[in-house]
Amino acid sequence: MRQTLLALALLPLAACGGGDSPPQSRTPGAPQTGKTTALEAGAQVLQALPPVEEIEVYLVGFHPMWASPGMQMESHHYCHQVNEDFAQCVLYDGNTAESRLHGVEYIISERLFEGLPPAEKRYWHPHNYEILSGQLVAPGIPDVAETELMRKKINSYGKTWHLWKTGVYTQEADPLPYGEPHLAWSFNRDGEAMPGLVENRNRRMGIDGAKKREQRRDLARLTRPQAGVDILRKSFPDAKPVTGVVDKRNAG
Repeated sequence: MRQTLLALALLPLAACGGGDSPPQSRTPGAPQTGKTTALEAGAQVLQALPPVEEIEVYLVGFHPMWASPGMQMESHHYCHQVNEDFAQCVLYDGNTAESRLHGVEYIISERLFEGLPPAEKRYWHPHNYEILSGQLVAPGIPDVAETELMRKKINSYGKTWHLWKTGVYTQEADPLPYGEPHLAWSFNRDGEAMPGLVENRNRRMGIDGAKKREQRRDLARLTRPQAGVDILRKSFPDAKPVTGVVDKRNAG
């Protein structure tokens, strides 16, 4: 039964759209010429694209930046599950053809995280709150399959770099990828996301956040304390803890 649900969760992305979410600004540059369009069409016929063709899961979530927690970004993840412990994702500021690639994320299991050198662990953010809160969604697949997909990510960690300041809530986008990459983090308490950030996504894409949260409530029993839960706590002093989301340093 569980394998069947996961098969549903991994349907081709064409069948897993959910509501459209276009980028909120345009990319500067001259319109594409007919010659360029023709060259692209020919390349599509003649060239294989194995790495891109392996992308099979579409997720939408949010990231505050580690060094600037007020910079909060909606991010559309297109992911390939390489094996049971490792996935890699390209991140866009929307889910339409004109969306811009604004980051990358690697996702690893708790087992792989525990094997990292101590200095490396500080780059990896925990995922349990994103899952239990209903913030992280897989649009377009059945609810039961989505919940099972989220079960597979309980206790996992992500390493995310945002390369382009676009899709940042309430902030103007950079026209091109400026400056150094931003290390992103995760929300870990209610009230850390800016008012309207999650609600705007849910309204635009037809997502019932409260329903998602209720559907995943039983997943809290599978969680274990994670590293990094309290990293941004001082930036959000009024945020409220959630059952199942505990920093390792505070665990018994």
